[in-house]
Amino acid sequence: MLRVIFLGTAGSLPTTNRNTSATMVNIEGELMLFDCGEGTQQQMMRAKTGMKALSSIFISHFHADHILGIPGLIQTMSFHGRTEPLRIYGPHWVHEFVRILSALGYYKLRFDIEGIDLEPGDIVKRDGYSIHAIGTEHSVPSLGYALTEEKRTGKFNREKAIELGVPPGPLFSRLHRGEAVEIDGRTILPEEVVGQARPGRKIVYSGDTRPCKGIMEASKDADLLIHDGTLAKDQQDWAIESMHTTAEEAAQLAKEANVRNLILTHISSRYSDDVTPLLEEAKAVFENVSVAEDMMEVEVVHRDKK
Repeated sequence: MLRVIFLGTAGSLPTTNRNTSATMVNIEGELMLFDCGEGTQQQMMRAKTGMKALSSIFISHFHADHILGIPGLIQTMSFHGRTEPLRIYGPHWVHEFVRILSALGYYKLRFDIEGIDLEPGDIVKRDGYSIHAIGTEHSVPSLGYALTEEKRTGKFNREKAIELGVPPGPLFSRLHRGEAVEIDGRTILPEEVVGQARPGRKIVYSGDTRPCKGIMEASKDADLLIHDGTLAKDQQDWAIESMHTTAEEAAQLAKEANVRNLILTHISSRYSDDVTPLLEEAKAVFENVSVAEDMMEVEVVHRDKK
């Protein structure tokens, strides 16, 4: 399972129907947050995501609408009896940010928090996947992130295996794991019955940014690109000045990167009642696009299962 839950989709300021930035990824039951705006803990409660399985928070940058939810979330998890460690990743100074949070002393934690500074190009390796830090272009030092699964074993050709004399059962599993087996004095090799390795899934989270080379390169053939889509193209000058992206620009990047799906987030409050201008201008460039809404959930499936 690889699921994305949009907990906060507003740009800079919350609105009556959008919380500040927070995007959760659930990968096989492990939870990760990408940014954690004010009120994220309540959004997690509304979405019924739980908190115990939250292993990490990845901060894109240190603007308030992306980090103010962290102290409250930490306190809530402590009250709930959490003992597992929490890792907070982000641009330079995240280690100091975590140290200050821990030193405030207004709560006594039952678990350790580790702040880990990342630079563009750094890779956080996990079991079966990795998260790559991407340099982005915003008004303060900022990062985007690409979650990339490892390649999967190729499909097992059951009919071919039986044709070669392999009986159904444990020998099938051994072949699929890459082990050769012997049948009546003949060696059956895995490549005879197992197809080519299949790509894993890839999700890219841009954070706040202008369209940039780093996100473009990281997004090549991505299954899902979650990109800053703060403004419509009639606000192009303000997008440039504030270092954000228009819906049209995000769509163009998605098209050039050949992504499967694009979701726009960090939506300006000027579109709080109607996101049609953003959606229409993006769709004019790239068809597979939607505008994120709070509590929206998206399942990312393997391409060969579509």
